[in-house]
Amino acid sequence: MKKKRKQRRVIPGFGLSLGITVTLLSLIVVIPLCSLVVFSSQLSFSEFIETITSPRVLASYRVSFQTALIASLINAVVGLIIAWVLVRYQFPGKRIMDGLIEVPFALPTAVAGISLTHMTVDSGWVGSIFHKFGIEIAYTRIGITIALVFIGIPFVVRSVQPVLEKLDPQYEEAASMLGAGRTYSFFRIIFPEIFPALVAGFTMAFARSLGEYGSVVFIAGNTPFKTEITPLLIMSQLQEYDYASATSIALVMLAAAFLILFVNAVLQSRASKIVSGIG
Repeated sequence: MKKKRKQRRVIPGFGLSLGITVTLLSLIVVIPLCSLVVFSSQLSFSEFIETITSPRVLASYRVSFQTALIASLINAVVGLIIAWVLVRYQFPGKRIMDGLIEVPFALPTAVAGISLTHMTVDSGWVGSIFHKFGIEIAYTRIGITIALVFIGIPFVVRSVQPVLEKLDPQYEEAASMLGAGRTYSFFRIIFPEIFPALVAGFTMAFARSLGEYGSVVFIAGNTPFKTEITPLLIMSQLQEYDYASATSIALVMLAAAFLILFVNAVLQSRASKIVSGIG
């Protein structure tokens, strides 16, 4: 009988690498998340439901989800346009503009929040213009949405930009030679290719916006039932040493984040299948 050849791993030291990976993930991700469940278990089930469904908490959910959804939709449209301009056109200052996309990643969120607040108050550069028409930006949901657009735009741009760069222009040229217009070529050739990346950028921006605190806390005004976001409510509970309530609310946001990531995976999978079918 021939001896079975020993299976060779693609990655050298696979067992050791896997062990280190699992250990780090456990220490950095799994154990901290499990602590939310442990602290929340200090409440009975009825107390847990009462905590996460109180009128003030439900109002904070509405503010967080509504503003995050609107900001993410804006980012999907604006981010696609920015990525298109950076990939398809050459102009002076292009590298500077490309680098500025990374600023929300590098800039401390508190700095961004203070800057946006000073700009959008009634006496600020931007706020004073809109104040003349009776529109207030700072300390309203409009201000929260602007802050979330600021921190979410890089996710969409950096998701769509590499796909556009790798897109073969021959298909567009062939469609043009066959008489297809620019609009038809975009929606039938280009958009199906970038759609999975656009969905990924949208969902990542949405998930980030739900948990954003630093850039929003200054511009929101933090009025309960009006402009109070859920992360701020969690911080308020922690400052009052009500850890059980804080972790219970945080557990709901954690479940929402997992749901968003799951939906993202499903949508990308279906979008990829659609693109493969079109191809």
